Amino acid sequence: MATAEAIAPAQETDWSKPAAMAIPKEGYFTAQNGRYGPIYPRTPACYGFTIIAKIKPGSEAVIRQYGNTIEKTIAGLPDALEVLKLHYLRWVLFDIGKDTYFMYQGIFDTDFDKYTEDAVSLFSKYGLNTVFENLEGFPEDWKTNAPAFVRFVREHQCPSFLEYGEYPYVSADEIKKALKLKAAFSSMLDLMQ
Repeated sequence: MATAEAIAPAQETDWSKPAAMAIPKEGYFTAQNGRYGPIYPRTPACYGFTIIAKIKPGSEAVIRQYGNTIEKTIAGLPDALEVLKLHYLRWVLFDIGKDTYFMYQGIFDTDFDKYTEDAVSLFSKYGLNTVFENLEGFPEDWKTNAPAFVRFVREHQCPSFLEYGEYPYVSADEIKKALKLKAAFSSMLDLMQ
């Protein structure tokens, strides 16, 4: 397993060999602060975070409906979340005792601070609400107070201790370009037959 310090720049660009990275409990190797706290490393899976927070009582149906809203939004406007440079999101609701918790997992190409600032900007720009409004302790002024939004995310962040990439350090844009090239090449081969 490679650590962030051990990965040479040339290795970060070698997408042909799977890579894994074990991450210390703190979520980083060397303490470096960004605009809102520790900078988490870029891993073979790119950047990302996992947030776990208790939902407000009675909000489970609203949270599930918000998932439907995102689905419809992306169906009608596929580039709606493009600024976030996402690879994927995963939302999970689960119970611990009598309480229900929400888990938000995201993998993306930008660092933590930029991702959260871009999310606040995106939702504010379109006058949208966030599913996080249904989580206990989420700041009501999040649209005008990016630091409060980031603080909430950081307080509920559960750093991973292992990340793996089958095609490490590859951005979402690079994957899309490769798939477009593959489609164009396939079309060209079809025309040659």
